[in-house]
Amino acid sequence: MTIDSAPVPDTLRWAVRLLRAEAVALALLAGWLVWADLTATKTDLVSALFVTGFAIAGAVALWALGGALARRRAGARAPAMVLELMLVPVGWFMISGGLGWLGAPLIVLGAGVCALLVSPPTTRALGFG
Repeated sequence: MTIDSAPVPDTLRWAVRLLRAEAVALALLAGWLVWADLTATKTDLVSALFVTGFAIAGAVALWALGGALARRRAGARAPAMVLELMLVPVGWFMISGGLGWLGAPLIVLGAGVCALLVSPPTTRALGFG
């Protein structure tokens, strides 16, 4: 077994940090959803559990992908990029719904993390090209 002693490039390090930060933010949102589900006086239980479960699964996925990329697992790059690109339509929908203060940063965040993940230093660190 060989160990790659080359330092982790800053672009990959920042991509991992941002993925982990997104995971924490989504976990906090999931915690709030759990609280809202438990304290709601009237709710559609199936829908509430689905949305809450989706938030929890997203947080777990983002955290796991960040960890895999930190360990330079090349296979984690594509799923991470898919999750980041999902922020673009979400952000656009928020902008068109009057929440531009939140939608625009989400679009920038998604595009920014994707740019970090396809940058040449990250690409080399993950063993591509």
